[in-house]
Parts: sequence; structure tokens; C-alpha cells
Amino acid sequence: MTFENSLAFAQQLDAQDQLRQYQNEFSFPQVNGKNVIYFTGNSLGLQPKRAKTYVDEVMNDWANLAVEGHFYAEKPWWDYHERFANPLSQLVGALPSEVTVMNTLTVNLHLLMVSFYRPTANRYKIICEEKAFPSDQYLFQSQVNFHGYATEDAIVEVKRREGEHNIRLEDVLAKINEVGDELALVLIGGVNYYTGQVFDMKTITEAGHRVGAYVGWDLAHAAGNIELHLHDWQVDFAAWCSYKYMNSGPGNASGCFIHEKHHSNSELPKFAGWWGHNKERRFKMEQKFDPIQGADGWQISNLPVLSLAPYLASVELFAEIGMEALIAKRNTITSYLEFVLHEIDREVNGNFEIITPSNPSERGCQLSVFLHGEGRSLFDYLMKNGVIIDWREPNVIRFAPVPMYTSYEDIYRFGQILKTGIESK
Repeated sequence: MTFENSLAFAQQLDAQDQLRQYQNEFSFPQVNGKNVIYFTGNSLGLQPKRAKTYVDEVMNDWANLAVEGHFYAEKPWWDYHERFANPLSQLVGALPSEVTVMNTLTVNLHLLMVSFYRPTANRYKIICEEKAFPSDQYLFQSQVNFHGYATEDAIVEVKRREGEHNIRLEDVLAKINEVGDELALVLIGGVNYYTGQVFDMKTITEAGHRVGAYVGWDLAHAAGNIELHLHDWQVDFAAWCSYKYMNSGPGNASGCFIHEKHHSNSELPKFAGWWGHNKERRFKMEQKFDPIQGADGWQISNLPVLSLAPYLASVELFAEIGMEALIAKRNTITSYLEFVLHEIDREVNGNFEIITPSNPSERGCQLSVFLHGEGRSLFDYLMKNGVIIDWREPNVIRFAPVPMYTSYEDIYRFGQILKTGIESK
């Protein structure tokens, strides 16, 4: 497609957009009496309007039924989480039995490492990417220290080459082969939070398995953003938060994937709790733990239904639209943003550097941009003028045009605000 940086062209794209009506499904903050241009769905998604309905439903059932809501609510709390199995499995390319919702992201990664990080005297190392999200870095450090290993020895980072912003696939594969028999676990962010780079999860998973390691993925920036086939890729485990592209609300519940090949392995350790026990026998209060067969067997406590309610509202939106349609618009609207950034850069004689890969198969919604010669003042100007974006040190702005609620006119209007902000310094 040949793009144009004009209002008429953007409006033409919107008129052809099959997802344009979904923008009305979300609540937008306002600045100067207008809806903001929201490019921060990679940090916190907008609120689906139907989320309030779902939360109110739980509140009303709590008021009118109290404890009986577990069994007699319109959506009984007892099995509320089971409503996620089918739509979430479609989102991440899994079987319904391979996904569950519980806890929050880093808590779930710790719990999954109980099962899948089982270091021995000879096989104890973890491979991760350089500049992983800080929570993952702390996760790795505390896990290897807990098992008695030194972080500088047990944690192996795959680094970027000098002068490059993204990690090369061949360097990941080479590092896996280099560590070889000492490698216990590969655990990488499926989409790097800083650059927006999408890793080749299928190829990396296969490489990790060839040397005898488990392979897991932190999908915080991937779930609801990119195409995933966790079951077919033979991924051992994965977890994701739900408040970014999944629009479930701040700090909300996490999703988990555990491949079915591990479901019947009674030798695989897990931290146990009441809600992971055989559902049909749970209220018999038995002393011996009998785990549910499937991802639900990794659950520990009963679920926070008030938190799950907005998550369910969003998941049902995804089920209505389908990832195929979302990815098609994502590719076009992200490319249009890339085009507009280059156009504005040319018009203002700037020095913008997009550090996210240009290949659509290596990125999702997010574009990370060095605005060389521009500082925090430009970020502040954009925010004050209704463009909600994200700053990362030392000088990167992250833009994420989410296809479910971003319009092409938003992209054009952003470009004009950006241009004015630079020219008015």
C-alpha cells in the first residue's frame, strides 16, 4: 500500500477499517476536551466499557447472594475462571486444558520455575536476553540464588552486537549451543519491552530442547499483540499479564500456559494449593493433594472474581474480533505510523531513529524511537497536547497503536502535533 500523510487519506483508511466500530467499545481519557491519542496499550490498555457491566454483575451477586454467589450467581464464582479456557487458548494457540488464569505475572513465573527450573550440579544455567524487563532480571537472580548459584555464573545473557539495537536470532541459537549441557532453562520475553522486537519463539524453543533444556516465555508484551502457537511450538510453559494489550485493568490477573505433555508428569514438582486440587473432591477437604489434570492443577488459591470480571469482558471482545483481523490491522496501522514518523522527520530535518525491526514479522504494535536531538521536553509537549506515550531512559519514546481502538486519523493527528512540537521549540 502507498501511504499518504494527509487527513483525507487517514479518514479513507478509517472508512475501510472493519474494526472501526470497536473504538466505541472503550473509554478514552480527555485532554483539552478531546479524546486522547492513546499509544500506551503496551503498558496499560484502555478500559472496555463492558468491563464495568461485568464488575457490577459480580458486585450485585455479592450483595444479593453473598456466599451463595459461588454456585448461584449468573456466572458462578466457583468455576468463573473456566470461562477463559476457550477464548484464551485461541489467543495463544493452545488447547483449552493448557491455559489458566491466576495470580500476577511474576508470581506465576516464580511458580512455573518451581516446575521447570530444576538445576543440578552440571545443568543449572538460565539463558535470557540482555536488557530483559527488570522484574524478569530480579526473578532470575532470586531463583538462582535460592538454589545456591552465583548470578554471574548461572545467568547467561544473549547480548546485542556493538552498534545494534536488536538481538540476532543466530546469536541466541549460538549461545544455546555454547552453553549446551549446562543449560537448564531458556526464558526470554517473547516481545522485548524496550525495543519491541519479536523473537522467533518456534526456532528458539526447538534449539533449547535439542540441548535438553526447558523453554519458557514471558509473553507480557506478546499476548493479544502477536500470533502465537504455543502448543504447536512445543513451548514448555509461558505466562503473561492481562493489563497491557488484554485491557483487563491495572495490575490484573495473569494467564498461564503449561503444555499438555507435562500434565500427567507426577514427578514434576509444583507448589500446591486448594484450588489446584481435584475439583470434584475439593470440598471433601482431603489431606493428600490430587492435582487437576491440566494447567488448572498449577492453581493455588481461589480466584479473585472481581479482578477476573474485566478480564473476561476483554477476552470476549478478542473472541468476537479474532486475532487474524487484529493482526491484519496491526500490521497496516503500525506501518502507517512508521511512515508518518519518517515523513515528519523529513519535514523538520530531524534525526529520528526507529529501533524496532522494520520487518512486520519481527514486531507487533510497538515502535520504539530515538528522537535524537530532542529531549524530555518534547515528550512533555506531546503529553500536554493529548498524545499519551511512554518514555524510557535514556531517550526512547515507545508508541503502540493498538488496532482494537486506534484509528488512522489518530496517527495523522499525532504527526501534526509532533511536527508542531518540534517547530515551536
